[in-house]
Amino acid sequence: MRSNARFLMCPPDFYEVDYVINPWMEGNIHKASREAAASQWQALCSLLEQHATVERIVPQPGLPDMVFTANAGLVVGKKFVLSSFFHRERQGEEAHFKKWFKKQGFEIFQLPQDLPFEGAGDALPDLAGEFLWAGYGFRSELDSHPHLAQWLGLEVVSLRLIDPRFYHLDTCLCPLEEGWLLYYPQAFDAYSNRVIEQRVPAEKRIEVSEADAARFSCNAVHAGRKLFVNLIGATLRGQLEAAGFEVFETALTEFMKAGGAAKCLTLNLAEPAPAQSKAVTSVQSRELKLEGHLLDSGLLDRALELTVQSGGSFQILHFNLGKQRQSTSNADIRISAPSEEVLDKIMGQMIELGAMTGPKLEHDAELKIVTHTGVAPEDFMATTIYPTEVRVAGAWLRVQDQRMDGVVLVDEKQGKARCTLFRYLKTGEQVVVGSVGVRTVRKTEARDVRGTAGAEHEFSFMGAGVSSERRVELLVDQISWEMHRIREQGGKVVVVPGPVVIHTGGGERLAWLVREGYVQALLGGNAIAVHDIEQSLLGTSLGVDMKLGSSVEGGHRHHLKAINTIRGCGSIAKAVEQGVLTGGIFYECVRKGVPFSLAGSIRDDGPLPDTQMDLIKAQEDYARLLKGADLILMLSSMLHSIGVGNMTPSGVRLVCVDINPAVVTKLSDRGSVESVGLVTDVGLFLNLLTQRLRKLDGERMP
Repeated sequence: MRSNARFLMCPPDFYEVDYVINPWMEGNIHKASREAAASQWQALCSLLEQHATVERIVPQPGLPDMVFTANAGLVVGKKFVLSSFFHRERQGEEAHFKKWFKKQGFEIFQLPQDLPFEGAGDALPDLAGEFLWAGYGFRSELDSHPHLAQWLGLEVVSLRLIDPRFYHLDTCLCPLEEGWLLYYPQAFDAYSNRVIEQRVPAEKRIEVSEADAARFSCNAVHAGRKLFVNLIGATLRGQLEAAGFEVFETALTEFMKAGGAAKCLTLNLAEPAPAQSKAVTSVQSRELKLEGHLLDSGLLDRALELTVQSGGSFQILHFNLGKQRQSTSNADIRISAPSEEVLDKIMGQMIELGAMTGPKLEHDAELKIVTHTGVAPEDFMATTIYPTEVRVAGAWLRVQDQRMDGVVLVDEKQGKARCTLFRYLKTGEQVVVGSVGVRTVRKTEARDVRGTAGAEHEFSFMGAGVSSERRVELLVDQISWEMHRIREQGGKVVVVPGPVVIHTGGGERLAWLVREGYVQALLGGNAIAVHDIEQSLLGTSLGVDMKLGSSVEGGHRHHLKAINTIRGCGSIAKAVEQGVLTGGIFYECVRKGVPFSLAGSIRDDGPLPDTQMDLIKAQEDYARLLKGADLILMLSSMLHSIGVGNMTPSGVRLVCVDINPAVVTKLSDRGSVESVGLVTDVGLFLNLLTQRLRKLDGERMP
């Protein structure tokens, strides 16, 4: 029985895989058989004609993908939104489809030339409601969705595609009669999957396997409860039949070579107009400004990439390129996202990069009251290492006590804002939420960022022959000069060492740095102190003789003996006073009056009397000693170094040394242009560093 369904198809007279614009085309150039394609197309057409009306458009030479009429545009009632193809290879089709629909009497809507939208390939009306599923991510732009809502009088629900194999929405989602939905969840991001689950009840959702998705089972044509597909697995067929659908398989393997199947080969001409106009879209947009060395630092590229990766879209409204090497550039950008939630997330990331809203769009920061002690409002703004300002009562306030992973507390009466941690929040206080009215202050003169060719932040010792070793030496030269300058100017260097410093023979060098006034504070854990003291008292580290490099009989007890000895003295300082401890890093700290803080952990033996086992108190002590730091030297201590990095504001020079590249990357990923990472042996590094500093001090090398 013929239904009211009506489709537009285009004979494959000129079909061929002539280029690559999707993953399915790769390796299939000129491998499609036109004869086999014609036979498969005719089989689908004949099958559809038994149940629906099929119209034909004349194929055109030089346009091999015109056979995929689903991408011609979108039909709703007597309105037709013409596609604006993303790839130039298909843009020639637009004029032919426009001419055909105009001749058929459709009202034609056309998007701006630079706003891609690929028709019913990325826009599918829900058959149970008055809304339109609209895809974006590969071919269609998110900014096209508000146009669709306005022109068609439909609510548009935006879904982001993330798997390049499923570059169009109709390759991984198929709305069916009575609210049923056939889809492949892995083709969508987490937010889009959540939207689908909110819109369609679980009992109406049919999730396809990857194998069925790869057969383009979702790329199905429906005429009522009849489904026409390429191929389908037995399990999926059973699910569809149990839901009351009749499934017809027809091989379309030749068209799969170009990334299309049944739905791609047809355009539904009988999509009904909504009973009542409801032009609604959740797409939200905001404008912002970026300023600095946008191109040579890679800042603009990072901002746009972050926007897309986070589920948004962008339009560069204005770009002013600096004409000289020292000149800065600026760009006005409009960021769009499928919801306020996603937009707020993106704007938060943009603020971290130093983006600002224009003066006309400036609004005060949104403040919410703390209702439970130690608990921030759910949509709190998380702080970064960068100097931050918040707009309160029309004025920008600089946030005090800047650090990473905190929240901003605002006192409107005093006109002050400061960074704090969850645990210090009190009921009735006001916290900044969202990203409106917040900006970070970045150095515009910073030309190099991590990951660019000009930024040598990570070096692998001997990783690429002699040149890599030389790069480490050059960095050590720079670090030694900086440490020498800081000491001469009365500045502050904080060292965060791990026990590997002792194991690699670097203890003597670090002790020298303390003795010679190059260290003003030391932050570590129980282990660095235990092994330093073990070496000083017993000449071993973890029971290994540091001079001979061999294990000592009974040496496994040595670290416990060291702990016990210090506990008997009462503290490290008392052990020095009593003449028990006569050398090592912590001996020099006591002698020179260099403050140190040891943060404990669940794995610590002992611990030493000086080790703070209350981690909140240890964090506070770390934060106290970090104040006023000019340079922080992190030496093979991942956990303590990450903690220190989170407490440290932008502007403090960080040097991370570790043999493990993952550790260096982790610490460098905090985003600071002041951070330098060296992938090398920490003992070797300290040896090179002390040699350079002795030269600067005018000492004669032994």
